[in-house]
Amino acid sequence: MRPKLGVALILLCALPALLPAQADEPVAVFTEHPRLLLRPQRLRLLKRERERSSMRWQQLATLVAGNAAMPEPGFAWGLYFQVSGDADYGHKAIAFALSPAADVRQQALVFDWCQDLMTPAQARDLTARLTKALTEPPANETVDRVRGRVLAAIALYDHVPQIPQRELERVVRQWWTVRTVGALKAGRHVIGREDAYPLWELMHALRDSTNIDLRESYPKFFKEYPIEHLLSHYPAIYEAPENEFRIGASARLGEPDVSSATLSRAAELAMVALDVNAAETQVLQGWLMHDKFLLKGTLGAPYEFLWANPYQPGLSYYHVPLIFHAPEFGRLFVRSTWDPDAEWFGYFDGAMQLYADGKLTPLNPQLDAPPLGMEEAWICFAQRQRKWELPVDEEEAVFVLGLEPNHAYKVEVDDEEVFEAPTDAGGILMIDLPRGKTTGFRITP
Repeated sequence: MRPKLGVALILLCALPALLPAQADEPVAVFTEHPRLLLRPQRLRLLKRERERSSMRWQQLATLVAGNAAMPEPGFAWGLYFQVSGDADYGHKAIAFALSPAADVRQQALVFDWCQDLMTPAQARDLTARLTKALTEPPANETVDRVRGRVLAAIALYDHVPQIPQRELERVVRQWWTVRTVGALKAGRHVIGREDAYPLWELMHALRDSTNIDLRESYPKFFKEYPIEHLLSHYPAIYEAPENEFRIGASARLGEPDVSSATLSRAAELAMVALDVNAAETQVLQGWLMHDKFLLKGTLGAPYEFLWANPYQPGLSYYHVPLIFHAPEFGRLFVRSTWDPDAEWFGYFDGAMQLYADGKLTPLNPQLDAPPLGMEEAWICFAQRQRKWELPVDEEEAVFVLGLEPNHAYKVEVDDEEVFEAPTDAGGILMIDLPRGKTTGFRITP
């Protein structure tokens, strides 16, 4: 026993040395301005789009040169300046960044993108504003607010000592690794649809300037996220004055929010730009490249131009399975087809919804109803009934909803031995039934 104990003690003492070295390395920015979102490769692509007078450039240029009221003028004018070289719009962006209406994110983008145009006084003023934003204690740290602080820290990195690096360290080590990833791994889906664009913009900025890829802390979540994002859209297409939109599922019912739909598409474009080779983002690219969904409004046109790459090939999203089930979060999305007149079912964030016959209906999560058949899935509701008989074909999955989360149930299938199966975090039980025939089954706690 002594030799084994000695080896164990040696390994235990050596453990700190075996941990990844990067865990103790400082989060350092190594790039030159412009370093936020407009790295050389992307800027070259955007300038080529201007030279080719692409429809995305024409749309942005028409709005900006036509003095349209841009919801995010610092972002829009700064982007236009970087691509066109027209200093007038760079000066307009600087004036906005120094105005009371400017938010931290746009101030950071303008500071980074318009460095060469600022007077020393303007640079000092904007530096002071961004520094003040970073030194204020973080409160209510939404993804959107953290994104603004990260962009500010990266923009200021070699202009102000210590403060930017401390903020980047805090965000990466504490807010992201401990709080956000910790919550995700504990089964709390803390990244909502409204968080998707700010998060991917934050990840672009960090990876471009520090080589830190936040996805590496939870690869499974980020591999599945684009597919969940696809399946969590209602089938119907919403026609707005500027363009058509796909509307993402929301627990809050009401008229479609065009601004949310705009940023949802912007998030999809940013997902593809972050990883063009992954199969998940290639089908997302196939989903994006329909001109009728091209963002033409004052909010969306800058994002569409910044992130879209129409030369990037995509895969047809018709190859994506019609079911997305995330057991760790207790979420389920099912479509009957990928056509706009499809049926759709969603169980997420405590909400249960059914889209059918052109109508969205909220359902009680403890629904007492017959099984719902949807092309590749049967959805059974276990509020009262605990025994069913279903004709299951070769493609169909069977889900039972309304059970106690993370609880074991006995499953009795006709002509088979009783077995035990656990529900997921949302009380969903997935059962594998014999295919190609009608089979009865029942469940008991």
